[in-house]
Amino acid sequence: MKNTLRQVFHSSKFVVGFVIFVAILVTMFVYPLINPGNPLEMIGVGTFARPGTYVSLYDATKTPTETFRLADADDKRLASQLSAEDRVAMVEWFTAAGIDVEGLDISDTDALLDMWRANYDASVKPKGMTNAKRNYYKRLNSAIEQVSAADTLIITDKDAETGELVEQGRVTKTDYVNVGQVTNVKTLPLGTDNFGRDVLKELVSAAGTSIVIGLLAGLVATLIGLTLGLLSGYVGGFVDDIIVFITNLFTVIPGFVLLILISYSIGQEQRGAAVVALVIGLTSWTWTCRSVRSQVISLRNRDHVNLSKLSGHSLVRIILTDILPYIASYVVMAFILQVSSGILAEAQLSLLGLGPKTTEVPTLGLMMNWAMLYSAHTNGSWWAYFPVILTITLISFSLNLMNTGLDQVFNPTLRD
Repeated sequence: MKNTLRQVFHSSKFVVGFVIFVAILVTMFVYPLINPGNPLEMIGVGTFARPGTYVSLYDATKTPTETFRLADADDKRLASQLSAEDRVAMVEWFTAAGIDVEGLDISDTDALLDMWRANYDASVKPKGMTNAKRNYYKRLNSAIEQVSAADTLIITDKDAETGELVEQGRVTKTDYVNVGQVTNVKTLPLGTDNFGRDVLKELVSAAGTSIVIGLLAGLVATLIGLTLGLLSGYVGGFVDDIIVFITNLFTVIPGFVLLILISYSIGQEQRGAAVVALVIGLTSWTWTCRSVRSQVISLRNRDHVNLSKLSGHSLVRIILTDILPYIASYVVMAFILQVSSGILAEAQLSLLGLGPKTTEVPTLGLMMNWAMLYSAHTNGSWWAYFPVILTITLISFSLNLMNTGLDQVFNPTLRD
């Protein structure tokens, strides 16, 4: 056993896959300790908040301030006010007004604003421009002037007795607060999803659930395939014919189509994670059975097996002690592939809306389904789906890399 493990961990492919998979498992166990709570808790009122650190404005106004005079502060404020659409619209106004814009870089905020201040005139009515468009330019110009001119924002509150607005405080352009002193600060490395939920917390929980589903599905499929393959390959005869007939029947019917039909017939309320794993396992055992059967057929007439028969050993003992140990490495590799296939099958089912119940636990497939339903891929909310795709890829890649490494260790024809 020691020598076998030594050979396994000398395989670079197995080690790389093993390290990636263990890193994912460690993250699943450690991150909930750092950021505890329900992964399906809706902390955001809006949808698809961008990744970053969010500071409570209410608490920030009540936090002690320091004065800083940063040279580029006003430039950054102005640059943040001008969206890409605004910059293009400014160039359109220049063109409509007959102003030469050759060589103008709209990403250069200073040059763009200098040209705007020098040429914009609200009274000018470029030919073909609608009144609504002219009003848009007036509002844009007003916003630019306000950012440039306003030095102080006044915070007011309504007096309970008189109903008049009473000044509560002032915020100037040079006031800054230390984020560490603000009472409520929330860092969202992957932002929020369409329901306002922390994507990173949800992703860690979803990865754990999907791996559990893959393990359960792989265990069920491997046990069924191994049991039927051992019986079919060793017993032969009528038993072999029956098992081969059933296996061929399941092989003819596309496995994923069968999986869809069974999942649909169960119904949404009954589809928990364990049920989905069981369904995946029950529809993906056929290739394991066929492979194990072919391995057993090549072993059943070996000398040690014939010796056990002559010694009067039972069928179960012969299979467990004289045949199974010789295909154990192959069974382990089959199990790893079944786990990977189970995770991918769950993702495919959930993407079609046939995965586990959406109100219980998140899965990687469900996260993809939610992102697709709320058009994350079309509105630029990459953080809602890309990390999910990357996680599925890493899990499948690590498992398949481990399987390739094991194959190189146990298959003499693949050794260097």
